[in-house]
Amino acid sequence: MTDHPNLLYVLTDQWRAQATGYAGDPNVRTPHLDALAAKSWNFATAVANCPVCCPARATLLTGLLPDRHGVVLNDVHLDQRFTSLADCFNAAGYRTGWIGKWHVDGRGRKSYIPPQRRQGFSFFQACECCHDYNDSVYFDNDDPTPRRWEGYDAFAQTEAAIRFMEECGGQPFALVLSWGPPHFPYQTAPESYRRMYDPAGLTLRPNVPPESEAEARKDLAGYYAHCTALDDAMGRLLEYLERSARAEDTMVVFTSDHGDMLGSQGQIWKQRPWDESILVPLLIRPPRAWDQPVRPIAEPVGLVDYLPTFCGLCGMEVPKDLPGRDLAPLLRSGAALGDEGQLIACYTPFADWERRRGGREYRGIRTMQYTYARTLDGPWLLHDNADDPYQLRNLVDEQPALRDELDGRLGALLERVGDAFLPGEACIEQWGHPVNEHGTVPYGP
Repeated sequence: MTDHPNLLYVLTDQWRAQATGYAGDPNVRTPHLDALAAKSWNFATAVANCPVCCPARATLLTGLLPDRHGVVLNDVHLDQRFTSLADCFNAAGYRTGWIGKWHVDGRGRKSYIPPQRRQGFSFFQACECCHDYNDSVYFDNDDPTPRRWEGYDAFAQTEAAIRFMEECGGQPFALVLSWGPPHFPYQTAPESYRRMYDPAGLTLRPNVPPESEAEARKDLAGYYAHCTALDDAMGRLLEYLERSARAEDTMVVFTSDHGDMLGSQGQIWKQRPWDESILVPLLIRPPRAWDQPVRPIAEPVGLVDYLPTFCGLCGMEVPKDLPGRDLAPLLRSGAALGDEGQLIACYTPFADWERRRGGREYRGIRTMQYTYARTLDGPWLLHDNADDPYQLRNLVDEQPALRDELDGRLGALLERVGDAFLPGEACIEQWGHPVNEHGTVPYGP
């Protein structure tokens, strides 16, 4: 089955790219991921095109950008009419499964999700959204009775993933294991992991301003505790693949939907255009039977590239008219991916980044060297990430020639993907989302 390998797709929530040992974080302990990175295509510039939960997850499922799939903010429904990741793998004879956080149903965060709203996944042990990691609700396939994962939910979900893989026998599988951590609340990892991190002993990123330091230290200690707990869960998965010999014919993916500011730039959470928010880890370990050379990859890739690339790597037809690229031929051949630049966007600000909190629509481009973004009012940010990796200096007024060049590249990118850069209110009206006076969708139980 090595021409059509299994896919174990581990999706975390809000894990920023910098927060691993292999990426150079001086604080966090991630030995299993560090070992995995050494055997994987390791993408240093993996970009969450719209860095917030539901829009990013809908893009991962469909390969489409939010202005095309309609999930431009949280807690709205992803329509079934789009071809999904599961649809692609089902058509190729795979058994498809989803375990953990879902968050594209938009019908209440703890409501039962019937089969016709599962985007084609045949096995489904999931909840729309629950971040109470020690009292975590889920629904088991077609049973509408709510259940609870035992203990810390990521550990229980990992054991469920192993059972799923065991039950597949000789049938190829495509399984998404969707962990909720390290998304806040930060102080809820098992105590043994929380004891590993002393807030006072952490090294902060230089772009955390003094007024944010105390809160950043507290949040980071809990965040890193979640990361190390998940690293151990990843080790459990990798150990199973070795013990069962499935490492021979299973492709392993580790990534996240978006990052987390955690005090950098004086900001929290996501939606923002800075690297802590937009960059995510991405490791792809090919099946061992391929005997495939791997390497670190610096060129930017986006969430829009995931679906076509996973289809290409698993030997199936890639859906047509997607904005992303099937990178499989370039990865398999060792060729350069090219620095086309990745779109970054906020289609309508909401929740923690409502307009009253400084939120705004933006479109931008992240290249290997630069981050450029503009709002509806004009150019906003320009960072030289090679010279200024912590994005401390905004060059938007200092380097007009470079700004105009990047603005031209952004304009061409928007034209290619058909993005008219509408005001947020127009996006909401176009898709009929029921927002409150601050542009946020109230979510139910």
